[in-house]
Parts: sequence; C-alpha cells; structure tokens
Amino acid sequence: MAGARFHVSGVVQGVFFRASTQARARELGLTGWAKNLADGRVEVVAGGDAAAIDELERWLQRGPPGARVDAIEREPFDVPAGDGFARL
Repeated sequence: MAGARFHVSGVVQGVFFRASTQARARELGLTGWAKNLADGRVEVVAGGDAAAIDELERWLQRGPPGARVDAIEREPFDVPAGDGFARL
C-alpha cells in the first residue's frame, strides 16, 4: 500500500473541497482524510493503490467547482490502517 500527504493551497476552504475530495477518494478506493488547516490550506492524506493516489493528485490540481488551486505539495506518508476516507 502506498501513502501520500498533500498540502493544497489557494481558495480551498469554504468551497466544498473536503467533501469533494472525500467523494473522489472513495471512488478511487482510497483511505485517509481531508482536513482544513488554520493557515487556509487543506491537508489530504491518502493510502491505497499508487496509481489511485496519482489520480487523486491530478484531481486535487483542479479541485471542485469554485476552488482555485494555487499549489500542491506532496510527500510520502505512512497512512494508518483504517476504513474509508474521512473529512476532519
């Protein structure tokens, strides 16, 4: 199982970014979470198939309608075992 943590910046809070990310991650069969950060970014942690994580990263570059993604930072991450994909 692969894992990655993304920090997404831009207009990514208040535009259903976490809910949309959760839906897309579930479609891709990933586990993890999406969480708003105090600095205005969204943290996305995803675990599962490496190709699915790459596909999620491509989706994160656009985000949902209403979002404006300025930058994405990606780093390897050991995702804790668990079920599903949560919004925190």
